[in-house]
Amino acid sequence: MNLAECYHILGLESGASFDAIKAAYRRLARRYHPDVNPGNQQAKDKFIELTEAYRFLLAAIGSTGPTTQNTNQRSGEAKPPVASEASGGTRITRKQPSIQFTNLSPLEQQLKANSYQQLQQMLKEQRFPRAVALIEGLARRMPQDSEVKQWQAIAYQRWGRQLIQERQFDKARIYLKKALRTDPHNRSLWAEVERDFRYMERLF
Repeated sequence: MNLAECYHILGLESGASFDAIKAAYRRLARRYHPDVNPGNQQAKDKFIELTEAYRFLLAAIGSTGPTTQNTNQRSGEAKPPVASEASGGTRITRKQPSIQFTNLSPLEQQLKANSYQQLQQMLKEQRFPRAVALIEGLARRMPQDSEVKQWQAIAYQRWGRQLIQERQFDKARIYLKKALRTDPHNRSLWAEVERDFRYMERLF
């Protein structure tokens, strides 16, 4: 994706102002937002494309990214885990969060806690395919759990980043986009994925 393509995606002339970019993104994002188009995969893909273009343009002109809030976050809940680099390996979070167990049976609570620990270890050891398989299984078991969806998106993003290192760019794009589709409101995740796409652009 280059600057000309980004302007085109947002329906703008090349060199449009920051205010014009912001206004175009807001207008189109409202139209294609997943919450406005439930079950519409084309609208969801368009929303992701719009946001990629918007963030790319803002990065290019030195501004900040979109101000979409994480709507999954509720008062009193733990903040979503975000992939981060730390000495000694990669962890889901810099700090151990309190896991939410709302509406889960004791068996499901134990399964979720154990899966989280296993996921952390797999990501630290860079066993990304195993991590993805683990969290996809958990997501099928708990499809309404927003926290599990966040973990699933992070696993996709970390696997996508590794694929970039391995120069498997097409496959990396697939997993990075899956991460955004899985947890589209997570601002921290968008920032990570944006960094990955920009790094991939530099490698081309």
